[in-house]
Amino acid sequence: MLAIILFVSSCQEQEYSLPEANTHFQNDVIKRSIGPNVVGLNIEFVYAMALGLENGNILSAQVEASIPGAAGTFLEHRSYYTGPGGNDVGIDVANPSTTSGPVTEVVFTRDTCAAALRYYYIIPEEARGKSVSFTFSAEASTGETVSFKMGPYNIGKVEIKRDITLNDNDLRYFSIADMQVYDSTDAAAIPDKIDLVYLYRSISGINFNHALVAPGADPEFLPDIILPGGVDNPTKIRQTWQLRDEHLARLQYHIYIDDLDFEEIDLSSSSDYAINLRAESGAWVETADGNYRAFVYVNSVSNSGKTMKISVKRYTMN
Repeated sequence: MLAIILFVSSCQEQEYSLPEANTHFQNDVIKRSIGPNVVGLNIEFVYAMALGLENGNILSAQVEASIPGAAGTFLEHRSYYTGPGGNDVGIDVANPSTTSGPVTEVVFTRDTCAAALRYYYIIPEEARGKSVSFTFSAEASTGETVSFKMGPYNIGKVEIKRDITLNDNDLRYFSIADMQVYDSTDAAAIPDKIDLVYLYRSISGINFNHALVAPGADPEFLPDIILPGGVDNPTKIRQTWQLRDEHLARLQYHIYIDDLDFEEIDLSSSSDYAINLRAESGAWVETADGNYRAFVYVNSVSNSGKTMKISVKRYTMN
């Protein structure tokens, strides 16, 4: 009994006190975007900074990129928190950002000692095949400054073009080199650049439907097609299913095709056609001259309209 009383008494004598908060200026950064870094798309970060309550306020924040971002690069002038229902709620804390060369900056207009700002870096053409780094920094009214380095991040050589519509009326000749679709008249002027022919055929007993066929394929895979003169490239094609690249599909699967995939895939034994293509299917393609490999993703098809909408990732091999 005595032991129990002593134990309770001992516990009561231990007083709890809240740990002291840091009063010095602090900062941290997280990278929000995922997947390969591709020219024309963005790399997204959140830059958080704080100093002790009633110890001062934040005056400015900036990000310096080792390679200046493309038009559209900005540092958010709102600080976000999670509201009811999990929605992001933004509060203006600064003027909209300004960018001069590699530096993007905001000047605070609200008296605040803490903020979390999002930074969107639009990857420029100048960064293709290179790496880019970032230095985040901020200044407080106390005279303190903080900085945080992120990177380097490799920028891929892959190129993207999305939402290209092919139709079986005549706009069916696709060039990987140009990332563009042509009609028969235009294709005749650039026959060496035409890599794929789109067509839709409803054939009894065969699941042909929507197809991408090499111009040099057996004519049985190009029924009723009269190719323009000189359009005869023996393009290599490998059909695939359930490879929903996030950059092309923009769905929820978070699958990404990057430079290494294009470098390592072996298409030497591939066929020269892909038939019965459906939405969310795709095809690996290698041009006859070996200069390009591409992944063609089928965003949608229309049987009644005899059309196919595609998005393409292209990789330059040479």
